[in-house]
Amino acid sequence: MNIIIPMAGMGKRLRPHTLTTAKPLLPIAGKPVVQRLVEDIMATCNEKVEEIAFVIGPAFGKDVEAHLCNVAEMLGAKGKICYQEEPKGTAHAILCAGDTLTGNVFIAFADTLFKAAFSIDNTKEAIVWTYKVEDPRAYGVVKLNDKEEIEAFVEKPEHFVSDLAIIGVYYFKDGEGLKKELQRLIDENIVLKGEYQITDAMEHMLRSGVKFYTGQVEEWFDCGNKNGAIYTNERILEIKKDKEQLVSSSATIEHSVIIPPCYVGENVVVKNSVIGPHVSLEKGSVVEDSRIVNSIIQANTVVKNAQIDISILGKNVTYIDKPKELSLGDFSTQI
Repeated sequence: MNIIIPMAGMGKRLRPHTLTTAKPLLPIAGKPVVQRLVEDIMATCNEKVEEIAFVIGPAFGKDVEAHLCNVAEMLGAKGKICYQEEPKGTAHAILCAGDTLTGNVFIAFADTLFKAAFSIDNTKEAIVWTYKVEDPRAYGVVKLNDKEEIEAFVEKPEHFVSDLAIIGVYYFKDGEGLKKELQRLIDENIVLKGEYQITDAMEHMLRSGVKFYTGQVEEWFDCGNKNGAIYTNERILEIKKDKEQLVSSSATIEHSVIIPPCYVGENVVVKNSVIGPHVSLEKGSVVEDSRIVNSIIQANTVVKNAQIDISILGKNVTYIDKPKELSLGDFSTQI
């Protein structure tokens, strides 16, 4: 099996954090989003993954490329870098990894994480993973027949068709067949709002007799904006708290309280502070005389005399608030 991870988007909704770091490399509970995604996919595979192709923008840089290849190698697969020179849609992004579209192929877009307990059924021709949403009008959805097969793909339905939203995770038994369908969109210039979409390819495959099925995930996390990333960090910490060592043995914690679950990375220093719950302190960060909740503090950042909640601080930030001297009488409230 091969895996394709399209991740060339600029992550504009997460600026300023994505001005210097590609969105899929932003840390969630101590690991980049894309690494957590690939690890979760590998856990579902019941066959060996030969190659993982990462579709990136040309400006990501050699350090990012090396990191991605290292992620693949750590998981026992060959890492491959493919380039999408300009954003032309989901179908175009996948086709940029055309050489990897052979045999069984798993495709997952790198701005999403999910919680699921499933294994890939490689006897099926195609699987589209979904999540049940309250208001499907903002999503592409799948409509099922009485055999639980997908009979239609509907983009942002104004009237109720289905509440099963497509989350950007797919399996295809015939990678070569998918490649032909994607190329057909390019050759015939079949676009939606100026972009080539995978749903158009799947719709044509459906009409041509390919049987599509759906798999559902228990939770779906969108890391595309600040609050989404913070919520994802919270949920991943809860999910992984009994499965991963979240507090590094090299961290220095003095006169402080860590309220789990939290991630405390290598060489982090915490003094006279209360951290957590749901905080990630990336490697080399320093926190003194502070209270931090529901936040992501990235590498080598210094925080002193601060109260932080629902926040993301980038790498190499220094945030020092002024110490406060107070004298409050009985029955006082300070907000």
